[in-house]
Amino acid sequence: MTATPLTWPELEALTDFHIDTVNGPTNSQARLRLFGRDESDVRVTLYRDNHAWCPYCQKIWLWLEEKQIPYRIEKVTMFCYGKKESWYKRIVPSGMLPAIELDNRIITESDDILIALEKVYGPLGLGMEHPQVLPLRQLERLLFRAWCSWLCYPARSSQQDQRSRDQFTQVVAMVEEALARTPGPYFLEAFGTADVIFTPYVERMNASLYYYKGYSLREENPHFGAWFDAMENRPTYRGTQSDFHTHAHDLPPQMGGCYENGEPQMQRNKERVDNGPWFELPDVTYPEPETSRTEALQRTLKHRANIIRVNPADDKLFDEALRCALTQMMTGESPTPPKGSDVALRYLRDRINVPRDMSIYAAKRLRESLEATAALAGDGESAPLPVRHRRDQDPVNFARNP
Repeated sequence: MTATPLTWPELEALTDFHIDTVNGPTNSQARLRLFGRDESDVRVTLYRDNHAWCPYCQKIWLWLEEKQIPYRIEKVTMFCYGKKESWYKRIVPSGMLPAIELDNRIITESDDILIALEKVYGPLGLGMEHPQVLPLRQLERLLFRAWCSWLCYPARSSQQDQRSRDQFTQVVAMVEEALARTPGPYFLEAFGTADVIFTPYVERMNASLYYYKGYSLREENPHFGAWFDAMENRPTYRGTQSDFHTHAHDLPPQMGGCYENGEPQMQRNKERVDNGPWFELPDVTYPEPETSRTEALQRTLKHRANIIRVNPADDKLFDEALRCALTQMMTGESPTPPKGSDVALRYLRDRINVPRDMSIYAAKRLRESLEATAALAGDGESAPLPVRHRRDQDPVNFARNP
């Protein structure tokens, strides 16, 4: 073990990670996307949530990225993690997300937004109202309802939970059949609107059912598995993709509750998601980028003052502990963190958000190092993450470092 952690200047020298948020790959930090066009070409403003948690926002985000439509982004606070901005409620009195401003016209409801965008920019493959897309839209809603019935209502018995599981898997079989009818991995012959529509909630089903029910949507259904693999080959999707830990803990306040079935496989899955090893989870399969560590370091450095400020531990103690974890991540050496820092390190470990903070592999690397360093200090855990709200993630805490 090395005697001391690296200093902040020494850590800064270890990363040159940078992406062009305006013209580069899909990313959650962008406020403007041009795809090589001029800013004068922007006709769309997307209003989406700060945390990249909102599934309906992801749908519009992914569509705009696939079509490479120049657009601006305004980020809004979802109610479950903070107070809705008054300026947004003046634009959209209901406060609902997402919304777009298209040629000075405000449009809400994600399906209505896509239909409006299609009229101006053309469809993505086959459009929302195409005869081949309409039944797939209905199938997605059927799958959504079956998922909610299983996940969001407490079962009074194992038999009731099994019935809900059976109802869900019956609809999954219908989706598998739909995917099997095409020559490739997508819902139609080529990637398009239907895939965008399924993406947000299928991603969340994959995470939540693994964590709360011990069921792996991706691994237990071959056509869904091939669809996930194909989606992960698309840079646009990778830029919007979240991980199991983020979804498992952001969904309860959004869905009104997520209920565990208590079965042994569920307990094993929950332990893996919460405490690792995170690289063994079926939430991502494409090869890890070489930049995952430097990305995690760069994103932490950018916000380190606020990360330290909002942590419940003493600032000086956590400053040293965080440098220990980052030193471990970047060098493989493991400085001994200060006594009592285990809780503080796990507090941060549990609050990394994908893709808001960083991409999925970068988050895995950072979680891994935070946990390895915390383990050197002790087995203390931070307070359980809240399930009725996520005010611990209030973006106002980071307003000083936008």
